[in-house]
Order: sequence, then structure tokens, then C-alpha cells
Amino acid sequence: MPSFSTQRHVRFTAEQMYALVADVEKYPEFLPLCTGLVVLSRRPQGGGEELTARMSVGYKTIAESFTTRVVTDPSQRRIDVSYLDGPFKRLDNRWQFTDDATGSVADFYIDYEFRSKLLGVLMGSMFDQAFRRFTQAFEDRAAKIYGAAEPTTAPGV
Repeated sequence: MPSFSTQRHVRFTAEQMYALVADVEKYPEFLPLCTGLVVLSRRPQGGGEELTARMSVGYKTIAESFTTRVVTDPSQRRIDVSYLDGPFKRLDNRWQFTDDATGSVADFYIDYEFRSKLLGVLMGSMFDQAFRRFTQAFEDRAAKIYGAAEPTTAPGV
């Protein structure tokens, strides 16, 4: 039952980082292993949205797709992802962003288990490495979108 959790300081605001993670359609442009993403449905929920999204992932000759429910909460700068269908037995993912004096803290958590032990052996270490690079991929994306020159000071800090 692999899981991974990290808290990482980034020099962008919580609002900026939240916006990047909530923009799921852009994932294939920069996220490790993500080869495609289609939003199947979208509806307002509270101040955010609830999405159903199908992500395609691949590496060399291995390709899989899975469907998740994504709930965004801009007031808490939190994104929760739960598994609906695909090669996993379970998949839970959470992002939370909190401003600090020189940017924000990105809190990333994922817990997953493949349905098939064989697929777990084939893809497990690849997924583990990719998940460990997710926060860096989003930080690199933030530098590309928001600029890399100066650290951002969080509003009201």
C-alpha cells in the first residue's frame, strides 16, 4: 500500500500554486507520466468545483487510464482527489497550500494501491518516482507561468 507525503516551501503564493493544481486540463503539458487528461464533467460545489476527470498515464510500452473525482476548494486552497475507475484498488490524493512570509507551503499526499499485483510490480516504482517529482513539476510550472526572478511575498503576511 504505497503512500507518499511531503510538505515543501515554494516561493509562490498559495493562491498561485492552488490555481496551477486546479487547472487539471494542463497536466499533460508538464506532469511526469501524464499523457492525457479529459474532464468528463464539471459542476459547481460550494465556492469551488467538482470534476470527473480521466487521466492517461504511460511510460515506454505501459499505458493506463483512470477516472477520478476532483473537488476544489479555493477558500481553503485545497484539492481532494478520489478514485472512481481504472487499474487501482484505491487512490486518494490531497493538495493543500498555505501562505507564509516568503511564498507558501505545498502539502501533497497520495495513497494508492494497484488492483493487480503484477501491475503494481510493473508500474509501482515508476509511479512512486513520479509522485515524488509532482511538487517539483508544479513548482517548475509556476516559475514558467509566474516568472522566476523574484520570490513572491504572500498578501497580508
